[in-house]
Amino acid sequence: MSDIEPEIGPEEILRIAAKGDGVTASGRYAWGAAPGDTLLADGTLEWGPHHAQPACRHFGRCGGCQLQQLDEGSLRDFVEKRVTNASASQELGAQRVAPPHVSPPGSRRRASLRAESTGGRVVIGYREAGSHRLVELAECPVLVPEFVALLPDLRKLLIQIGQAAAAGGKKGKKPSGPGKMAADVELTLADQGIDLGIKGLTAEGLAITERMLDFARDHGLARLTLDQGYGPETVWEPEPVTITLSGVPVSLPPGAFLQATVDGEAALVGAAREWLEGCATVADLFAGLGTFAFGLAGPGTKVLAVEAARDAHLACKAAAARSLRPVHALHRDLFRNPLLSDELNRFAAVVLDPPRAGAREQVERLADSTVGRIVYVSCNPSSWARDAARLIEAGWVLQELRPVGQFRWSTHVELVSLFVRRA
Repeated sequence: MSDIEPEIGPEEILRIAAKGDGVTASGRYAWGAAPGDTLLADGTLEWGPHHAQPACRHFGRCGGCQLQQLDEGSLRDFVEKRVTNASASQELGAQRVAPPHVSPPGSRRRASLRAESTGGRVVIGYREAGSHRLVELAECPVLVPEFVALLPDLRKLLIQIGQAAAAGGKKGKKPSGPGKMAADVELTLADQGIDLGIKGLTAEGLAITERMLDFARDHGLARLTLDQGYGPETVWEPEPVTITLSGVPVSLPPGAFLQATVDGEAALVGAAREWLEGCATVADLFAGLGTFAFGLAGPGTKVLAVEAARDAHLACKAAAARSLRPVHALHRDLFRNPLLSDELNRFAAVVLDPPRAGAREQVERLADSTVGRIVYVSCNPSSWARDAARLIEAGWVLQELRPVGQFRWSTHVELVSLFVRRA
């Protein structure tokens, strides 16, 4: 037998795997490939008809995006396949798969960035792919333009906060360090403008407090909060910050969960409205601020909104009272204390929007209930497929499945699905 390995010839990229790599028929992987590209023997790519010029100069270094090389059709196909492959892995037998919804560029209204400095220079951005190093964002075609425009002056503010902390904040204190700093930066586009949260920095002294107030006023921030290790403290909030959900202004607690894009939220809520039209009673589980509760509640429909996070629960409860919507907010941890079958039997339908881990315990109770319809929203096709298989086993039918790509050019995919009790 010869020890000479057979020569590898050019191969076509047939599909994009879950983590964003292109795959050939023989199982070779290539980062940055698009369907129809040719993978050569030396590992380089010849671009094919579906390979797009990346929209951002940082693509390839920044870990925020993995799919900017795909044209629009290939991107939509990836979003759809991520969801349908998860469904097929559990043999769920979806009766209908709707065309995917993909959010446009410049539409993401919330972002979690990292800020670090060494020697007085501050970098704000995302981690490099597979590294702890940060990519300094000079542009980002994914985020709303307001976020990107704020970054240069935010860098200057963080330098000043870091310098003040290193100097001890006040006269007479010894410097606490050489000027290195690290912080988490949370950005959310609220009704009143940008809600900026900074976590991990210490800001002491009148001068730095005045500088933060000047920054917030000059940039028209809706709110500025600083978390120095004891939870977010409001530095600036000229009027109560809200987010409008289906026409209802809801108080927005610092760091509260919000769907990533307005259009993505509309796609998810629109599906729930369509599927649950005519249902008189609906339980919205893992309700958060009431994204689905306020979208469904109205003449002929009462909604129970169940949420474990106290600040989100209280915001939903107060908004329901102000708006006179038929929403009853219930504070309850559905992981430790899921709604029981007897409680669920009072409802015609259930909306389920759990965290990435899914809702195994709550699904077990749903499986034994008499609820007629379940709308399951998920940001993790794998945990959703596991829970869905339990519902199918208990006699439900997956009537429709809609893929949603709110995180454009990312491998992160969401979905909304309708389960109906088999006759």
